Amino acid sequence: MFLNSLSGRFLMLTILFVMLAEVLIFVPSVARFREDYLLSRLERAQIASLALLATDEMIGEDLEKELLANAGVYNVVLRRDQARELVLSSPIPEPVHESFDLRSAGPAELIADALRQLADPQPRVIRVIGEPVRGAGLLIEVTMGTESLRMAMIDYGLRILLLSAVISVLTALLLFLAVRRLLVTPIKRVVRAMQLYAEAPEDTRRIISPTARVRELHEAETTLQSLQNELTGALRQKERLAQLGSAVAKISHDLRNILTTAQLFADRMERSDDPGVNRAAPKIVGAISRAVNLCETTLAFGRAQEPPPRLERVQLAAIVNDVVDAERLAAGEEEVSFAEDVPAGLTLRADPEQLHRVLTNLIRNARQAIAAAARPGEIGIRADEDEEAWTIHVTDTGPGLPPKAREHLFQPFQGGTRKGGTGLGLAISVELVRGHGGTLVLKRSDATGTEFEIRLPKSEAVLYGPDGGVS
Repeated sequence: MFLNSLSGRFLMLTILFVMLAEVLIFVPSVARFREDYLLSRLERAQIASLALLATDEMIGEDLEKELLANAGVYNVVLRRDQARELVLSSPIPEPVHESFDLRSAGPAELIADALRQLADPQPRVIRVIGEPVRGAGLLIEVTMGTESLRMAMIDYGLRILLLSAVISVLTALLLFLAVRRLLVTPIKRVVRAMQLYAEAPEDTRRIISPTARVRELHEAETTLQSLQNELTGALRQKERLAQLGSAVAKISHDLRNILTTAQLFADRMERSDDPGVNRAAPKIVGAISRAVNLCETTLAFGRAQEPPPRLERVQLAAIVNDVVDAERLAAGEEEVSFAEDVPAGLTLRADPEQLHRVLTNLIRNARQAIAAAARPGEIGIRADEDEEAWTIHVTDTGPGLPPKAREHLFQPFQGGTRKGGTGLGLAISVELVRGHGGTLVLKRSDATGTEFEIRLPKSEAVLYGPDGGVS
């Protein structure tokens, strides 16, 4: 319905407020009209009195009645030279009902008298007292009927109300057209832009372009544009993740078969008599086993969720030592040293495979950052515990993370710190730690290096999976 629209309601409110303003003007106007009407009767009565005095009161009864009828009064009393004189008189149909002295009446009194006059339909006889014009005496007093006064006030009031209605309609129409042009039309444009965008949010051509000249509407359009840009970017990222998930699922299927064959050969290497091979074989077997397990669980980040962690009691030192050995081997001739400060007896509750992946991502990122800086550096891993949680710190003496990387650190495809990096490592790591009910945070990153903190709770009450569900 029209009245339920912004335009309709604004139109009705405009008419209402304009009529209210006219009513506030109407009451004083009617009071002013009544005062002018009474003053005109006093002036007419004074003229009739002066005409009589000019003839030394030698006029006939018929002429006196005509003078009184022309003045619209029953009798006239003048006070001149301290003497009160009844100049013109005629029979009064009824006793005087009330007297009004216009010489001392204030605005409030005049308004109250006017309202009572309109509310009383009964014809009355009233006495009106005022000052003669042009100093022709000290006082003039007349008696008159109220019927013609009330009819004149009603006629004047109706004309005022009609004029007010016309002004209200014209004002409301002009305001309606102005509001429709300045507010309603731009708002409809924003709504239409939102509807078009909702039909195809991936289409950047449908993102609104701010054009409103009204500051508030321009701010709304700008905010909507920013929101649409962010949403379109998020949808594109989601699509990329879905595509990546599909690709990884296909790759992991074939890679699993390849790694299974490699695992068979690694098992045979364990039976070799060569001491060097015997030392390296367990690590190779372990690495291949983790790769096979990874393929079997189908890490498809962006399409499939990580499986809930299989919690068990694990020796942290063994996992750290395994990760550091692998990274030390990968470092080759890079000038990177490793420092482990993990109590030998520190046992925590975690999924060993997932924790291994988290530490590998963090330590590998640190090693690559030091290598990219082309200077010697050190990576430190230390751990401790308190009554509530186990805490693991991974530090490095690299160049620190750039501001852009810190801003989107744990977001896939946005938090990469090196050329060619996808930023998936930290995104995967924070998801795995969150699956343990813990947190992975960046404690510091500056020119002296970077520090990450992993905090795993000891409480078994609530453990949240990567999708936010309780595991």
